[in-house]
Amino acid sequence: MKSVKKVSIYLLLTLFFSCQEPERSPFDVSPAESMDPNRLSEPFPAVSIPEGADLESKTWKGIDLSPKPPLVPVSANEQKKSFVLKPGFTMEPVLSEPQIREPASIQFDGNGRMYVLELRTYMQDLDATGELLPTSRISRWEDLDGDGVYETGTVFLDSLVFPRYVVPFGPNSILSMESNEDHVYRYTDTNLDGKADKKELFASGLGRSGNVEHQTSFLTWALDNWMYSTYNNKRIRWTPTGVIQEDSGNPWGQWGVTQDSYGKLFFQDGAGGVPQGFQFPIVYGNFQVKGALKDGFRVPYSLVTLADFQPGMQEAKPDGSLSNVTGAAGNDVFRGDRLPKDLVGDYIYGEPVGRIVRRVVSENVEGLTYLQNKYIDEASEFIQSTDPLFRPVDMATAPDGTLYIVDMYRGIIQEGEWTQNGSYLRTKIQQYQMDDIVGNGRIWRLSYEGMPRNTQKPRMYEESAKELIRHLEHPNGWWRDMAQQTLILRQDKSVVPGLITMAESSTNELSRIHALWTLEGIGELKSDLVKKLIQDTNPQIRIQGLRAAETLYKYGEKSISEVYRTAAEDSNPDVAIQALLSAHVLKIDQVDILIQETLKKNNSNGIQVIGGQLLEKIEEAKKASETRFEKNELALFVKGKSIYDNYCSTCHGPKGLGSPAGEGRLIAPPFSGSPRILNHPEYAVKVMLHGLTGPIDSKEYEGVMIAMNTNDDEYIASALSYIRNDFGNSGTFVTPEYVAKIRKETESRKENYSFEELMREIPKTLAYQDNWIVDASSTALAGVGSTKDPSYAFSFKGWKTASAQEPGMWFLVQLPSPQSLTEVQFDSGKDGFPISYTVSISSDGTSWTKVGQKNGVPGINTLNWKSQGKSTYLKIEANSKGEKQWSMKRLTLFSR
Repeated sequence: MKSVKKVSIYLLLTLFFSCQEPERSPFDVSPAESMDPNRLSEPFPAVSIPEGADLESKTWKGIDLSPKPPLVPVSANEQKKSFVLKPGFTMEPVLSEPQIREPASIQFDGNGRMYVLELRTYMQDLDATGELLPTSRISRWEDLDGDGVYETGTVFLDSLVFPRYVVPFGPNSILSMESNEDHVYRYTDTNLDGKADKKELFASGLGRSGNVEHQTSFLTWALDNWMYSTYNNKRIRWTPTGVIQEDSGNPWGQWGVTQDSYGKLFFQDGAGGVPQGFQFPIVYGNFQVKGALKDGFRVPYSLVTLADFQPGMQEAKPDGSLSNVTGAAGNDVFRGDRLPKDLVGDYIYGEPVGRIVRRVVSENVEGLTYLQNKYIDEASEFIQSTDPLFRPVDMATAPDGTLYIVDMYRGIIQEGEWTQNGSYLRTKIQQYQMDDIVGNGRIWRLSYEGMPRNTQKPRMYEESAKELIRHLEHPNGWWRDMAQQTLILRQDKSVVPGLITMAESSTNELSRIHALWTLEGIGELKSDLVKKLIQDTNPQIRIQGLRAAETLYKYGEKSISEVYRTAAEDSNPDVAIQALLSAHVLKIDQVDILIQETLKKNNSNGIQVIGGQLLEKIEEAKKASETRFEKNELALFVKGKSIYDNYCSTCHGPKGLGSPAGEGRLIAPPFSGSPRILNHPEYAVKVMLHGLTGPIDSKEYEGVMIAMNTNDDEYIASALSYIRNDFGNSGTFVTPEYVAKIRKETESRKENYSFEELMREIPKTLAYQDNWIVDASSTALAGVGSTKDPSYAFSFKGWKTASAQEPGMWFLVQLPSPQSLTEVQFDSGKDGFPISYTVSISSDGTSWTKVGQKNGVPGINTLNWKSQGKSTYLKIEANSKGEKQWSMKRLTLFSR
């Protein structure tokens, strides 16, 4: 890092509060007043400037460091005057500080209540101090008096560590995940007091660590009934038998996920400043289309000229406004019914560095999508503001048919890694005292003259299934989406005849599509309906039929593959491309030949571009399969796949989703995303050795798992290693030696397990809780603005020693109550593994019992032992000297 000098720049600071009339609010200052240099009277604080600044002229590499008045926040009513809108549009606040602070996203539940994600620790100073403190929250708000303002609220969920999203999930229930964690939890208000009091694990494997701007965000339920998020090349789905997961494309998004009316997802790239993943539904992978963002798309038209952006002056126009999009956040494909019709289907997103909201129009040419700023010919934007504190970070089509815009209304909008001492950005922030402006936030409603908002309050959670079906015809896409989700969560089969009729014969294209996917979501989609829709005169219906048919193929109807071969010859390039995408993702027999033949017959640009890239993906997949695993792991995986395809798939389904047994039941439980399969391997090994009968986790299945102990250890290890590493799963491999160990320990068993009996034997994961006491002999800082907290070892963020490992370094956990500890597991990555380590347990923290010693390895480290009775303390000690720091993340303790 370059050296820095502390230079006092005497800018005069306004005596703001003393010059106001007593009855006037501190926010009752106009944007013009806040920039008036005549209001200054005190010296500006010291500013950190990189070495090489010209102090006499107060410039540095062209940066103006001359005296500037500080920015001053204004009231929402004053801020309204700063907006530059297109004719007919107006902005009104529906919720603002002090009721909410630092709002980052919003979601509406089936009763129209608005959940607000409040990131209350985001950049509270220049160094991001306390960014990971558990003080963020999710609040819930209602407009009870019908005046359009959300006046009644409650803190639904409090004390969160920088939560990543909020997903309404049925009555009084949401999904959310905290930063540096790997688990999604479902939170429910069971006593109806407006606060969540029940926490349940919903899904695992979706998190990541690192900078808070670069972690998973915006989990979103899409048209196809799967949920997608940023930074995840997998998707998850709720089913009546559990949450499943599958591989998907890489969304490359950062903060924002939305969909159009046909289920195409848009992911908003943050630093890149542009939408991503919009060519086709992301499950089909990533595709490069030359010129997809038309010339000039990256040029913003901002009215704020402070040049206060991270890239510096090289990204400034002559007037000091932003010249290239650099920090986008929040997005929505507008699908409401109370704004002009030409806005419906357009992509809206915020560029908070430029203080603009952009409207993007799309064009489909031979099956490919091209995007452009709607107002590029005017050198303008959909919404502009002259207030430098306008920070649009999320958009949402609201139940009332309008567009809501979340405005963090703050000084800093870049994370601490880009505001460090000596940085250009830090200098500019200090120059205007923007770091002092925190704790605000507004949510705006964009309306249009002559189109009043819809005042009907949603009441979907109280409505019958028959009433919900009517909403599938609603002109507002939010109503259609939420009705579909609510029907699927209910799994009410009484609506099937009505849905079939709507899918077949409704004159409303979009209601037909929602009816189709609702049938798919409640497990009542049949091949005769799919085949009928694939022959429809409407190409959009044909496309949705092809997509929905994938589910039937996955559940064993292999004859469906023929519809893709036929549809690949469709005269409509969008339909033909969809056929190739579906055939590829399903890996139907000889899909490469199908693609090659289609390329020869169809010269449309879309077919040629996408078909060519699909063939490249097939070749890349072949190469990747050879390098994904170590040699011994690959051998187990390949053998396991053969075993599964030939034997297990009959009951568990060709894609690990279970095989249907009729009436919504499955022959056997699904493996995709199964916590029983992905957690401790002892469960699956014992099931294969001795079989399993009766209900599983209170769910009945048609089949019975018979004992497979006549097969050798390698056979069982191969099968289990495969199912733990396919179907979207990612788990440790099961070795033949481990199977042999369990076989020996249970050799006297003669009958099948019951689920309850088996679960009593399996090591239980002890989920980390805030009341655990964690300490270490040495702990390094975990990042900018963080503290030396060894408890990060239990998260994705991870813990590591402050220096290279030495004998005697220790890591200690004190549990709130005694547990029968039997195993410890942690991930040390490629280089941070302990050369050798010892695990000891204790009941009092003074007298220790050594339970095991082992050499560390790259990646996952596991050490288990026979129960020594109940203990409160566990200690891991390094035994050897090493060149690298010792690190651990996703530390997990097991007990019996």
